Amino acid sequence: MSNPLRFIMNGAKGRMGQAIIECAVDDESVALVAELDEGDSLASVIDIGEAVIDFSHHSVTVPVAEACRDNGKILVIGTTGHTDDELAQIRAVSEKIPVVLAPNFSVGVNTLFWLTRKAAEILGPDFDLEVVEMHHRLKKDAPSGTAKRLAEILAEVRNLSYAEDARHGREGIVGERTDKEIGVHAVRGGDVVGDHTVIYAGQGERLELTHKASSRATFAKGAIRAAKWAKSVPPGLYDMQDVLGLE
Repeated sequence: MSNPLRFIMNGAKGRMGQAIIECAVDDESVALVAELDEGDSLASVIDIGEAVIDFSHHSVTVPVAEACRDNGKILVIGTTGHTDDELAQIRAVSEKIPVVLAPNFSVGVNTLFWLTRKAAEILGPDFDLEVVEMHHRLKKDAPSGTAKRLAEILAEVRNLSYAEDARHGREGIVGERTDKEIGVHAVRGGDVVGDHTVIYAGQGERLELTHKASSRATFAKGAIRAAKWAKSVPPGLYDMQDVLGLE
């Protein structure tokens, strides 16, 4: 392309950063202009990019977002584990620039988000809800951002609160399952890229929706797609559902 989107990769040494860099090499619609990681200065290179893709650490996201706001750059955030205060600051920044914040950039996973909501609406309150995720042994946070979002979607449909009604694993004599709780379970081991299952357990039947990722390339391509999409939208806070037109 004669005018590719110039982007800066923040978190370049991480698993996702490496996957995005690899995908960008084969994508003529984008140009990687800088690779940053811990200790590098975004301020020294931000002028040469139109967008920043951030897969780093939640503690870094706010200063990255503020730098993008101050310089009028697009921001795509794949980092997870943000505190409520950090999310509030990201929302404030999005009033000035386009920000795409998503726990997962895979087209398949975002289809799972959509299906999860629809299934919960169709099946109604008589089905117990559980979310199970598995990732590689090096993943630092739990549950995954994707699993949390799946549980949040279920909570939204049921008019529940993720913070109050999610049950993260069970141990000991916990009593009978309540109608309100949404089970969330994290499994770690090996080199698993990411598996997510939503379970709807009723009397006499059970529905399971599962997505399994075998390569980080699907997430990387989605993040690049989000950056290109954000070039044509006004300031605001968006997610991958917006990018894919699933809202």
